[in-house]
Amino acid sequence: MRIAVAVRALCALYFLIVVTLGANVAQAAPYAAMVVDARTGEVLHARNADARLHPASLTKMMTLYIVFDAVERGVISLDKQITISRHAASEPPSKLGLRAGQKIALRYLIRAAAVKSANDAATALGEAIAGSEAEFAKMMNHTARAIGMKNSTFKNAHGLTQSGHLSTARDMTLLGRRLFYDFPQYYNLFSRKSTHAGIRNVPNTNRRFLSAYKGADGIKTGFTNAAGFNLVASAERGNKRVIATVFGGRTTAWRNARVAELLDMGFQRSKNRVAVRKPPKVDLGVQAKRIRVANSGAVKSSPRPKLRTAPTTTTTTLMAEAQLKAIEAAVKAANREAQATGVVKTSSSGKLTSIAAAAQAEQPLRVVSRVSTAGNQYWGVQVGAFSSRHQAEKALLQTALRELQSLDGSERRIDYATVNGYKKYRARFVGLNQAEANLACARLRARNQPCLPIAPGS
Repeated sequence: MRIAVAVRALCALYFLIVVTLGANVAQAAPYAAMVVDARTGEVLHARNADARLHPASLTKMMTLYIVFDAVERGVISLDKQITISRHAASEPPSKLGLRAGQKIALRYLIRAAAVKSANDAATALGEAIAGSEAEFAKMMNHTARAIGMKNSTFKNAHGLTQSGHLSTARDMTLLGRRLFYDFPQYYNLFSRKSTHAGIRNVPNTNRRFLSAYKGADGIKTGFTNAAGFNLVASAERGNKRVIATVFGGRTTAWRNARVAELLDMGFQRSKNRVAVRKPPKVDLGVQAKRIRVANSGAVKSSPRPKLRTAPTTTTTTLMAEAQLKAIEAAVKAANREAQATGVVKTSSSGKLTSIAAAAQAEQPLRVVSRVSTAGNQYWGVQVGAFSSRHQAEKALLQTALRELQSLDGSERRIDYATVNGYKKYRARFVGLNQAEANLACARLRARNQPCLPIAPGS
């Protein structure tokens, strides 16, 4: 009798194990993979690469791509203080722990989303750019089409499971390659083992793979129950760079081991010498009418951007609409300050001319360009400090085109300084007086561009 009872118990236990294992297999996320030579985009391996699956936090790659583009075009500043909404603060983990009403610089939200994969930070980024997560999702989809992601549909900025929020191994590999080539100045974020995110240091969710695989320098992990363990990884060895993507990993360790195998395969199959073929440039910006400015520097009108007919403009149109009112209000405030002081421009002798005096004389104000900045007697403005001269030159050119009137007559200058052991190229406009420098910075900040007045001799 006892033997019979024991046998029945063992059978029941065996049946329970079989059912449990069967359930786990049934719930396992589908597997997909992609490997490309990052230098050329050549596909070296693909399996289920076009199956539309849950991307999980790989979604944040698109969120960050849009934010990087916005920063580069001066739509928003890295130092912009973002107010955290109740919606963003309520996102489930992984999260930074932001509180509703809290203010935090955009750069820290970027770090938290890229390194810790924080959902609250990702939502806050989307809201900062587009006004709401729903509007930002539209921007994500327009951007995806613009850069060639044909089978991705985004519903949110963080990647938590939502009906219809889907992507493919091919699309995410393409996006990883885009991040490397389109925004090399920000790509290093993905290789940091940890970073300071404004309120605390946060570890990288991909730190194990970064530490274990030789040459690995990014990019992004993702996990939900529906997605499994996902990873887009990039590594460089010698003159080769390979990107590998896995969807549907069983565990973190299994996923990392599989990605390592795929990268090894990629390095073996890729050619030693090839001509680098970067992804074609995609302009996500819009052609806006230049704000007409009187010689006094006051804004007479600030028309809404004139949209181009190209299909890629919708992304930034949404962005421009979301921020236009704030920009106009800030520009008006800068103009009121300039008019209150009565300062507009100076002659070559340095004598100030006021709006009131010009009106009494019934003569238009005259802008005089300076030809000398000798003697360190003039003020200037600094619009950034960069790791390369090329970036500094680009910033000066973009700023000059953006704020032609208030910087007219100034001289563009690049110098360098060593900060914490690193050489930084400082992009500056010099040859202004103090009031002009303050006015120029006020107008640039009104357009969310960083600007710092520089005193003589600084």
